[in-house]
Amino acid sequence: MDFETAEDIDGVRFSWNTFPPTRVEANRTVVPIGCLYTPLKQREDLPVVNYDPIRCHCGAILSPSCQIDLRPKTWICPFCVRINPLPSHYHNLSPLFVPNELNNQSTTIEYITKRKLYTPPVFLFLIDLCQDDDNLEALKETLILSLNLLPPNALVGLITFGAMVQVHDLAYQTCPKTYIFRGDKDYPVNQLLSMLALNNSQPNQNTKLLRFFCPVEKIEYQLTNILESLQKDPWPVKSDRRPIRATGAALSIAANILESSFASFGARIMLFSAGPGTLNPGLIVGQELREPIRSHSDIDKDSAKHFKKATKFYEALAEKIASNSHVVDIFAGCYDQIGMSEMKSLPTLTGGVLLLSDAFTTAIFKQSFLRLFNKDDDGFLSMGFAAQFEVKTSRELKISGLIGHATSLKKTGTNIADTEIGIGGTNTWRMCSITPNHSYALFFEISNVNPSNGAQNSFIQFITSYQHSSGTFRIRVTTLQKPLAGLNELVVKNSFDQEAAAVLMSRIAVFKAEQDDGADVLRWIDRMLIRVCQKFADYDKDSPDSFRLTPNFTLYPQFMFYLRRSQFLQVFNNSPDETAFYRHVLTREDTVNSLIMIQPTLTSFTLENEPEPVLLDSVSIKADRILLLDTFFHILIYHGETIAAWRKLGYQDLPEYESFKEFLEEPKKEAAELLVERFPLPRFIDTEEGGSQARFLYSKLNPSNTYQSQEPYGADSGIAVVLTDDVSLQTFMNHLQKLAVSPTS
Repeated sequence: MDFETAEDIDGVRFSWNTFPPTRVEANRTVVPIGCLYTPLKQREDLPVVNYDPIRCHCGAILSPSCQIDLRPKTWICPFCVRINPLPSHYHNLSPLFVPNELNNQSTTIEYITKRKLYTPPVFLFLIDLCQDDDNLEALKETLILSLNLLPPNALVGLITFGAMVQVHDLAYQTCPKTYIFRGDKDYPVNQLLSMLALNNSQPNQNTKLLRFFCPVEKIEYQLTNILESLQKDPWPVKSDRRPIRATGAALSIAANILESSFASFGARIMLFSAGPGTLNPGLIVGQELREPIRSHSDIDKDSAKHFKKATKFYEALAEKIASNSHVVDIFAGCYDQIGMSEMKSLPTLTGGVLLLSDAFTTAIFKQSFLRLFNKDDDGFLSMGFAAQFEVKTSRELKISGLIGHATSLKKTGTNIADTEIGIGGTNTWRMCSITPNHSYALFFEISNVNPSNGAQNSFIQFITSYQHSSGTFRIRVTTLQKPLAGLNELVVKNSFDQEAAAVLMSRIAVFKAEQDDGADVLRWIDRMLIRVCQKFADYDKDSPDSFRLTPNFTLYPQFMFYLRRSQFLQVFNNSPDETAFYRHVLTREDTVNSLIMIQPTLTSFTLENEPEPVLLDSVSIKADRILLLDTFFHILIYHGETIAAWRKLGYQDLPEYESFKEFLEEPKKEAAELLVERFPLPRFIDTEEGGSQARFLYSKLNPSNTYQSQEPYGADSGIAVVLTDDVSLQTFMNHLQKLAVSPTS
């Protein structure tokens, strides 16, 4: 089974598909043993059963990897090697009667358990009123449209804010009714409850909070009227000041209300912000315009005076929200920064959406937001809530950690490694939001419990328990077997998946970049790459010309080259908010999408030939070509100099040049196909040679021909010249080969 097929079936891609037999051998592989796992991977033939799973005493679930003894009617758990009795209704088990969970095709299976949910999903809208009329009108239209996409029984709440925070009582039918709170105060839960309860003598104030959340089918008309009547915040703003925006207080109030009403039930706080918070708690920047919002340089120099305090406030709030299994989505509709860098822990710890757009009028915001409510084949929302994710391993393996949108449940066990990668020290995590797009990086360590020279299998089981939007409680189980290698190192080498390895290393690099200096992270990538080449390349000592990599390693250095140049690690020319957004998306997507972000794809269109992939290199730019660039965040169509000139002359409008018109439309059709399922919606750019937006293409190309290039071809060769001081891939590889074959490196 190839790597892509395994991902299609079980949603898993491993860096190494045969594991080294000992910890010492595993350390020598340099790239850690790890995998990318998509728990809710969409699959048409997924086995789904309507009963509870059968568990071992250790918590592992009956699977095709278990040994079954038909005579005593028992099964042996591969994780703790315990013998368990089969339940009585399995006593007719035979080769002709095999339940779904024991079928060899059921390496991944979903159980719809008997446990029922009594609370439908909850959506709490937090709307920033400090924005211009056009932006606010567009936001209101999109929110009203989204009400039709919610399940009829979904509970909806509304909080608006500017200088003050308004909590809307949606159950009050007579007229619009709101409770107003100061925007510069962080209200304790008890005080908030007493202020919102109509009658403090009532013993259960929490149930009275339910009037702020009503089924959308009952209040759609009333809520639509409230949304339509929303106006820009009336608080006066002087020309030399920013609007007074109480983002932190609004988020804190929303978290406290949900905690008091729906703790441990699926709920989303959806923040729509049009600028930075200018009030404590959570102050991002002062109200005076002469105070600039912080940059990467300010943060590095520790001169961003509000940054640490704001980050600490939002991190504490994120941990509190995550502990209640609630989700925070942040949608920015603003040309300036809103403080995503400080607030990034809110969506990261809760699995929420972080979306950056220039305005709420853009298609990027509108379509991305509405795609959040995509339905599955049964008509239910493609999102799960309040998930718990547990990893079981056989005694040959231990779990080092996880990198993704989750929080640790601090559950201990015998399969926890001493070395931590990402969120470690546990084998169980909480995932407040989980969708078919959420992928997680998991890392393992070889245990020396039972080293063996003979080949044997190790076992891994992923158990994901979550609340389905249909009102059922479900458990998705994936059970995997991976062979342990014997003395033959070549078996491990041949099992390397360079694509999965590149994505796993990029996640570690981004995780490190959040805590360490950027230059240190780049040096770490370089050291690890040199060690990989020293270990797995074929070469003669001190002879760079003899350096060779086998086919399953040849692309790995290239991926690392583009990762080093990417916006995930190079923050120059990006704001802290943009960096937070890019990193957030990378740490949630699967192998294929992550690779597109690291090394974008480039497709060439010519009049003579069929479209074909070409090198992401300046040599691919030709006057008679159209190029289609996909960076995941951008879809760009670039017209070469000759094509652009013909287009300006209007040849496509002449009947005799119908073929040229079709040629111009071809890349647009392919771009439209890429836009259909992508989340978030990419920015679409149509440009040409000499166009200002051509910089988006040039910034991604390998600069094989620069203004200081020593290559034999020059500007007259028809090959584009990239104005950059960056080294080319060829120069990078030459240095890598020299260092790899040198015994002193």
